[in-house]
Amino acid sequence: MDIKLATCFIAVDDHDKALAFYRDILGLEVRNDVAFEGMRWVTVGSPAQPGVEIVLEPPLANPNASPDDKQAMAELLAKGMLRGVIFSTDDVDATFEKIRSAGGEVLQEPIDQPYGVRDCAFRDPAGNMLRFNQPRTS
Repeated sequence: MDIKLATCFIAVDDHDKALAFYRDILGLEVRNDVAFEGMRWVTVGSPAQPGVEIVLEPPLANPNASPDDKQAMAELLAKGMLRGVIFSTDDVDATFEKIRSAGGEVLQEPIDQPYGVRDCAFRDPAGNMLRFNQPRTS
């Protein structure tokens, strides 16, 4: 049995701001940008991983959700309380400088972690935490 990751989801509150970050700053390619059931279905991905997509979705992508549920999810997103994503890179310091110089909100500057990676962290325009790491060489 061969199991691979195909799709993951990141909640965003503004697709245009999210695209400016994920496409223009991180360099991910837009694979889909279509209207779908009253929402916008946007997927991005790394050119180096054609089989993996990230869906940039509204905080509660359920047209049947109650207004209270939608408000609760929007508040969690605004606080940065939803799960983030970890990207790998071959040069975390250069990646950090590129994102920082483009105006990315820095959460953590590059640091060697005790669990074997060098990493840094940013918030995307919606408040999600994104980490970028590379394996440490001894």
